[in-house]
Amino acid sequence: MKTSTLSQRIMDVPSKWSDHVSELSAPQQELLFGTSLSRRFSRLPLWLSHPGNIGAFYGLLISLALILPYTLKFDSFNEALSNWIFFSALFMAACLLLGFASLILVSFTKRMPIAPPRIILYPMPFIGLGLLGLDFADLLEISSSISMFILLLPGPAYVHLSWAPRWRLLCMLDEGVNPFEGVKALEEVEDNSAAEMAGDDTELLEVVDAFESE
Repeated sequence: MKTSTLSQRIMDVPSKWSDHVSELSAPQQELLFGTSLSRRFSRLPLWLSHPGNIGAFYGLLISLALILPYTLKFDSFNEALSNWIFFSALFMAACLLLGFASLILVSFTKRMPIAPPRIILYPMPFIGLGLLGLDFADLLEISSSISMFILLLPGPAYVHLSWAPRWRLLCMLDEGVNPFEGVKALEEVEDNSAAEMAGDDTELLEVVDAFESE
């Protein structure tokens, strides 16, 4: 009943998604906003926080980090600058397109956001940048493709796993749709099924409640 009332209120009074956040439950808000990085992106306007724009922003950050490696690789400053501009535009375009692709996939699958494997993704830009710098300085022979892949993977992976699904949920709220209505209904059906199976067995119900609380 509470979910239906929330959905009806959202449909009757369309406004910005932030106006309805307080009406969501704590687990729903946690799923909607995620960790600190996603919370920062959620403060931006929806057009600016588009997954494609977030991907392009990651490409820009990586491009800025590549200034020193490209300076080490080329003797001429003009040659280093021209190559850096070309590859920076290429990185940003690739991350932008991958962000759009992630949003298209999420719109079909309706997948909820999941936490990316931080322990794996977070060190990868530093590892990739270090390998690329060693390669450009002729201190270590390693394929540039491998270094670039390690360097670029974390951004598109974060957008695909976490931000693109969250952005879809924010857009649904902004359009006056409760994105958790079906999820809530499913939880209620499961709760009712458990109660029906337990019947008058209070001990079994206590075990089920204890398991759900964990």
